[in-house]
Amino acid sequence: MFEPSEEQAALIGAAREFCRATLPPGDLKEDDERERFRVDVIRALGEQGLCGIPTPEAYGGLGLGYLEYAMVLEEIAAVSASAAVSVAVTGLPQVILVGYGTEAQKTRWLPGLASGALLGAFALSEPESGSDAASLKTVAVRDGDRYRLTGTKFWITHGGYADVYVVMARTGGPGPKGVSAFLLPGDAPGLSFGKKEEKMGLRASPTVEIVLDDCTIPVDNLIGGEGMGFRVAMSALDSGRITIGATSVGLSRAALTYATGYATQRKQFETPIIDFQGVGFLLADMACRTEAARLLVHKAAWLRDNQRDYAQAAAMAKVVATDAAMAVATDAVQVLGGYGYTREHPVERYMRDAKVMQIVEGTNQIQRVVIARHLKHGAGLP
Repeated sequence: MFEPSEEQAALIGAAREFCRATLPPGDLKEDDERERFRVDVIRALGEQGLCGIPTPEAYGGLGLGYLEYAMVLEEIAAVSASAAVSVAVTGLPQVILVGYGTEAQKTRWLPGLASGALLGAFALSEPESGSDAASLKTVAVRDGDRYRLTGTKFWITHGGYADVYVVMARTGGPGPKGVSAFLLPGDAPGLSFGKKEEKMGLRASPTVEIVLDDCTIPVDNLIGGEGMGFRVAMSALDSGRITIGATSVGLSRAALTYATGYATQRKQFETPIIDFQGVGFLLADMACRTEAARLLVHKAAWLRDNQRDYAQAAAMAKVVATDAAMAVATDAVQVLGGYGYTREHPVERYMRDAKVMQIVEGTNQIQRVVIARHLKHGAGLP
């Protein structure tokens, strides 16, 4: 975990080179300012094998572990957090299908998602159920050999663009046991899209309301059986916390690298400002936070890859990495002073992008609840 293998180093290097060549700074700035989502970028990342890293080779993926996945997401995020989030989100239906899908479902959807030819999405949150996911109100009613879904989903990354959505809907009574998971094609009858959110950050990644109005899908699109939806969603979120942690490490690294370069070149009193302790110590703390976050993310990924209980470690990695990203990006703005507050430099974008990392995949407050619950039941440190 402390030094990548030759194979991992080659994968990291290829991802880094491709992202830097494909996503130049000028295009990223324009994407942010215009709130422009470029599906072709995600397709291109998929063609490089970067959208299906942990998906088995039999279904078109690379068949590698979450540790390699975290390493690659860090590289993508160090160039574009929006692109990294898109790769991570299109990976959620893959991890769900690998764990719970039927052979027919895997064969139908996994190769396209892993190759980037298809875009995936995950639809859990609703207007009145955010952290309390088990209280969702979207319903799925069986009608012969089909289900009819009705409800509204909020905060859906790739809404309006995805080829397939994993949708959580209520098939039974209240609480988690009444929730089921479904595969919803992007062209399903009754599926429409509401407003696109005007966000502070991740402006090159679309977040859209989706509306299900008697949306009809075959019974075969049920994932894992009725009543399994909450378990499916929580397992996906545990994995997603690792990917959000890795994305946050990439963001931290980008902010640290830019601020260090600036502080090395910028002079005051004929001295590079990095030589002043007020700035040098700030950069040193940024480096410490970034490296500590990376190690926690890698440990959580290693535990997952080795079939160990990783839920607590994933929550810890998510908290530390996303809090670090926010702190490091904010300090990067401080290092640049007034310039950091302008759009001339990317650190203000890093700061805006970092904020949402503390919110998605379960807020950091909810993660602390998860960690405390593990401690209460004697889990100790992972």
